[in-house]
Amino acid sequence: QVQVVESGGGLVQAGGSLRLSCAASGRTFNRLGWHRQAPGKQRELVAEIFTTGATNYADSVKGRFTISRDNAKNTVYLQMNSLKPEDTAVYYCNAAFIGRLGQLYSYWGQGTQVTVSS
Repeated sequence: QVQVVESGGGLVQAGGSLRLSCAASGRTFNRLGWHRQAPGKQRELVAEIFTTGATNYADSVKGRFTISRDNAKNTVYLQMNSLKPEDTAVYYCNAAFIGRLGQLYSYWGQGTQVTVSS
């Protein structure tokens, strides 16, 4: 049974840092990613990392956020530095893999709130 559980959100002042963690259990995932959704806005990709180690970041977080993964623990981390009020959102972890027939399986966590005060 697949489970995706985030932790590490909270309230921080602008310029501060937070580290999010996501434990994805039940199988190995090709891709682990972080997305976020601010009030009144669509969910957007923040960063993603693949089993190869390749990463991809949204332009708005490049140079400030770092995604990493521990393959042995099936855990992904998002280190967020130099936080801005516009980073305030619910952050969701996504775990995905490609099935034998090429179909995409995608799982979401429950989300963790990140609030950055000015």
